[in-house]
Amino acid sequence: MRKRRQIIAMGLVVLFLASLLAGCGGQAPATPQKPKEVTMYIGTVEQQALVIAKEFEKDTGIKVNFVRMSGGETLGRIRAEKQSPKASVWYGGPADTFIAAKQEGLLEAYKSKNAEKIPDNFKDKEGYWTGIYQGYLGFVLDGRFFEERKLPLPKTWADLLKPEFKGQVMVANPGSAGTAYTVLSTLVQSKGEKEALEYMAKLHKQIKQYTKAGEAPARSAALGEAAVGITFIHNGIRLIKEGYTNVKLSVPEDGTGYEVGAVGIIKGAPELEAAKIFVDWCLTKKAQELGQNNGSYQFLTNPEANPPAEALPFKGAKLINYDLKWSGDNRQRLVESWNKAIKE
Repeated sequence: MRKRRQIIAMGLVVLFLASLLAGCGGQAPATPQKPKEVTMYIGTVEQQALVIAKEFEKDTGIKVNFVRMSGGETLGRIRAEKQSPKASVWYGGPADTFIAAKQEGLLEAYKSKNAEKIPDNFKDKEGYWTGIYQGYLGFVLDGRFFEERKLPLPKTWADLLKPEFKGQVMVANPGSAGTAYTVLSTLVQSKGEKEALEYMAKLHKQIKQYTKAGEAPARSAALGEAAVGITFIHNGIRLIKEGYTNVKLSVPEDGTGYEVGAVGIIKGAPELEAAKIFVDWCLTKKAQELGQNNGSYQFLTNPEANPPAEALPFKGAKLINYDLKWSGDNRQRLVESWNKAIKE
């Protein structure tokens, strides 16, 4: 009799557990599936972007779909897609632009464990962006122009205003390119806003063309389309490595600014988990060192990563005390002031 009661009791327990499972859909909680792909907006050169995508997929099995755009273009695209984001990651381009995006609520905070190694001045304390490289502003020059005319290379910002450079200077538009906005912010921070805008108005008379992308003036100088391209020095190093023996480089002796290239996750990212995995990966020593073998010669933010040897001659350049946060906070206002200054 006792044995029979035990059997009945066990049966009731089984029925009770079965009813619980039925109430939960009859299945145990599903194990989260590993992400299969991630979509990015990338601001580095195309060659590096392709390698980043390939190596990340090799290491994680996650396929990368990307669109290569300048910083200003990316910010505009993310703004336009705010209600329905099409990409999950923003990789590369000056942190000033990321700061502007953070202000507008366009980024998702994520503090990667790997970001703990990155110095505080190269990352957002709340995790909205993390620096991956540092690039110095300077002049990429067509050496032939100077040799033929027996002219010295420009060594200061003021040198660009000399009569011999009228119609021979190229720089990107600060409204579309993060590189050019870094130029504008550098001059405002070093000279004061009034004097900087007066300088930009004078420089405007020297300009042959404002390009859409920040790297373009370097290539124009290499091709002999202009004597001076204002851009990041690493763009000139890449052209020298590509075989442009005419390319010369100069960093303003009176002080120059710099970019901190960043990575961040777009607010409402459709592939959030894959985005987090990518951020973790791109902050590693291995990932940061990929650039120098693929056309990118910036200084790196991970202290364990070895910087490219080609960039070391510029390590001692005179840098201004560049305030990234101020630059990001004032981006829209400064671009509007620049537009007004060059039209007066």
